[in-house]
Amino acid sequence: MSAAQVVVHRDKELMAQAAAARLITRIVDAQAARGSASVVLTGGRNGNGLLAALSSAPARDAIDWSRLDLWWGDERFLPDGDPERNVTQARAALLDTVPVDSARVHVMPASDGPYGSDVDAAAAAYAAELAAAAGPEDHGPVPTFDVLLLGVGPDTHVASLFPELPAVRETERTVVGVHGAPKPPPTRVSLTLPAIRAAREVWLLAAGEDKAKAVQIALSGAGEVQAPAAGAYGRARTLWLLDSAAASQLPRALYPPASA
Repeated sequence: MSAAQVVVHRDKELMAQAAAARLITRIVDAQAARGSASVVLTGGRNGNGLLAALSSAPARDAIDWSRLDLWWGDERFLPDGDPERNVTQARAALLDTVPVDSARVHVMPASDGPYGSDVDAAAAAYAAELAAAAGPEDHGPVPTFDVLLLGVGPDTHVASLFPELPAVRETERTVVGVHGAPKPPPTRVSLTLPAIRAAREVWLLAAGEDKAKAVQIALSGAGEVQAPAAGAYGRARTLWLLDSAAASQLPRALYPPASA
């Protein structure tokens, strides 16, 4: 478990641009060290904002897109191409603008896919895909992701792990079907906390005053069942990337003045 580091930017636009620059550097370094890199994407306004900033960053061409594996932390269990699906939004924000290898874009199943309306079968299939991609060096049923991105919800949820619901209590499976999520759509597929914690680095993104209380709760020592974001951490690094509004309820001692 890595201790949380907090970086605060002036506003959400600057946060997205800085996070994109940071991600480019991390991917390039991983490719130089190991030949390829793996990143877990997140949806939501902050996740999509980062992807849009990455798309427009001149340095994006430093990435060898053919040697990058992309996974998702969660997905809305809707038909393929639905505008609410995270992958649909990611394609519009970034993936359609870069030469990524489609075979290395690991999309979570859709509700009109081979598993039909069986979200639990869809989750099991994604878990099997993760397990197939894991090597002996990963010491577990998922690859050791270089960076795993998570948006933080106003209720402290990450991926589709909501406070007190069964998915956040899961300790064995790496991917689960989520039933009865408190925000639409109610049916989703999500990585679990054990899968999230397999990442070298976990980056949690939050911008806006509506996220301030969630950030404060998650960083104050709350339990992960009550505040799932508190249970999201990386093996080597846990990074909270915030704008000043989202950080407004944190004690100043938590982050250096130069980061504001």
